[in-house]
Amino acid sequence: MFKQSTRLLMTGALGLAVASGAQAQDDTIEIGWTAWSDAEFVTKLASRLINENTDKSVELIQTDIAPQYQGIETGDIDAMMMSWLPATHEDYYENVATGVENLGVLYNGAKLGWIVPDHVPEEELNSLSDLSKDSVQDKLDGTITGIDPGAGLTRLSEKAIEEYGMDDYSLQTSSGAGMTAALERATTRDEWIVVTGWSPHWKFGAYDLRYLEDPEGVLGGPERVHILAREGFDADYPEISQVLSRMYLSLEKLQGYMFEAREGSYEEAITRFIDENPEQVDYWLTGEF
Repeated sequence: MFKQSTRLLMTGALGLAVASGAQAQDDTIEIGWTAWSDAEFVTKLASRLINENTDKSVELIQTDIAPQYQGIETGDIDAMMMSWLPATHEDYYENVATGVENLGVLYNGAKLGWIVPDHVPEEELNSLSDLSKDSVQDKLDGTITGIDPGAGLTRLSEKAIEEYGMDDYSLQTSSGAGMTAALERATTRDEWIVVTGWSPHWKFGAYDLRYLEDPEGVLGGPERVHILAREGFDADYPEISQVLSRMYLSLEKLQGYMFEAREGSYEEAITRFIDENPEQVDYWLTGEF
């Protein structure tokens, strides 16, 4: 069994892996992931289970979300575990749907939206439409704090700025970590901030937060997070395909362990999950109750 390794790719670089790509490595399965807290937990959990319980090993490919869709379409990576459907990644998925395998839903009830700390008065800011108030814009310095430029949430947030006529606002993109760092600073200082966010996320265990209402429905409704694989993955790796297909977590349980990962480490939280949920893990691995 190979040791697990994590490889960082720059956006768009997946095509360089053709010569040594996923399909050429019979014993190594390459799974793409993005540096989002839910993606990190579930992908590293799957990696641990495969590495420790099968004769295959996992190599984790960290990159933005768009290259992951490209990678499973071309076969440069084997799988990805963070396909938000039906709305968030609709454009990405439609471009690859006929050439990939959908291994099923990993969790239900995921949500996107704009989030504020509870110390921001609800009577002043409760909805995206309230952002047009001059007093609100002044307190926010005309800034919405976002995440990765290529994320589906970023594209929807840009659309929300247009739909709600927020011409004087700017969407400040950075990363998931950058967004949560800004949120932590604002929460500690009782400052106003609006961040683009999602559930599940550890921040809901760390801070008192609320979603802003979205009366126009621009940011979408409840989402399902799917696991996708390259074409032929099930035939090449039937045992691993079944393990991934059986994986399912409740949003509440996932969010709890994500908070534990934030307080300690993802490795410690994954170990605790495995220890505390032996029947669930055994079903994922064997298909038997």
